[in-house]
Amino acid sequence: MAEAQIILSHSRESGIVAIASGEQYPWAHTALAESGFQRDDDGVWHLPADGTQTTVVDLVTCAKRHRASVHTSSRRYIGDAARDLARLLPGQWHASVEIYAHPAWQEDLVPWIWDSGDLGRAVQSERIPYAAVLTDAAQGTTLLFVERPGHHLGYLVGAFSPEGLEGGYGDPHAPPSIVLPPFPGRAAQALTDRYLPAYEQAVHARQTAAIAGVLGDIRSEHDTWQAMNASGSYSVATPLSAAALGASTELFLDHAWRRFLTVVDHAPTLLDRCRPANSPWPDDASALSRLADAVSDAEALLDEIVHGDAVPEQERRARAWPAIETWLTDGDAFLRQARLSAPHRRPAPAAGRWRRSTAPSSPPPWPGAGWRCGSPRGSAEHPCQR
Repeated sequence: MAEAQIILSHSRESGIVAIASGEQYPWAHTALAESGFQRDDDGVWHLPADGTQTTVVDLVTCAKRHRASVHTSSRRYIGDAARDLARLLPGQWHASVEIYAHPAWQEDLVPWIWDSGDLGRAVQSERIPYAAVLTDAAQGTTLLFVERPGHHLGYLVGAFSPEGLEGGYGDPHAPPSIVLPPFPGRAAQALTDRYLPAYEQAVHARQTAAIAGVLGDIRSEHDTWQAMNASGSYSVATPLSAAALGASTELFLDHAWRRFLTVVDHAPTLLDRCRPANSPWPDDASALSRLADAVSDAEALLDEIVHGDAVPEQERRARAWPAIETWLTDGDAFLRQARLSAPHRRPAPAAGRWRRSTAPSSPPPWPGAGWRCGSPRGSAEHPCQR
């Protein structure tokens, strides 16, 4: 294949549109510009309505001078296909076109495609010079919509990783991408009836697994911290000084807070779905209420750290630990309720979160009151660290 290509397709609104591709894609850009095409914000080239009467033959001639080849797609412009699909989906969806002119740009998609099917494989092994992104901001869903490689008709659609969750191609929780027909109505029905419910279930399972993992990590570190403080020595029986004991407490509380932010991010949505009265464990309702109170307290603390005045480390630690310990105590009740409440269809926005109790219980004792710490959330850029 030539080092620079121009792919032509037909747009319902713009007529002939062109997309440049290849390692030397700037050569294609030069040919398009000299032929009277203009590039829009998405990187797609159009012939202006009042422009010169450029023909495909003229473009081919000009492209040859600039060592670019011209190819005519048998499909309609992907932007039109994506917008037609977005208009038929439930909710408020926005469609945009992305151009991966240089083959290396396509590789940037790999870590973000949350897929266990054909789309993830295609992004890694097939040339995809352009795609459309479908976004439902209200639900936090972003999909990648591409022409199905190796076929003259049809599309592949899959999801990007949900915000706040890691996991790319091959994640066992990821929903498999599906093939969509070239007809907007049937494609929208397939997405609505098959893919989006599977996606919601997968997000629910991934969020639940993330919280379970966090609680397991904190609980393990808490057990180690307790054992070390009880013995007054490291595991190899080396005596600990008072300063070392204080430092170990600081380290434990710092790690626990950083990990607990995953709970703060994802627990509210899952708590909204829990219906203990309809479960085999109706008495979990009181535990869920305590857990919701704890998340609300942590959210308030996080908001002060990010948007308010600096929270002293001692105060941050004192306020964070009761919320964390509540989740260590009642987390199992949450996990069984969350696993039982996985959505079976695309959920409507929840009416409200679990209510705070009218008489908050006194916070449980927390280790190391008075120790000082600094608590990043994982990266130097996160507001919690500033």
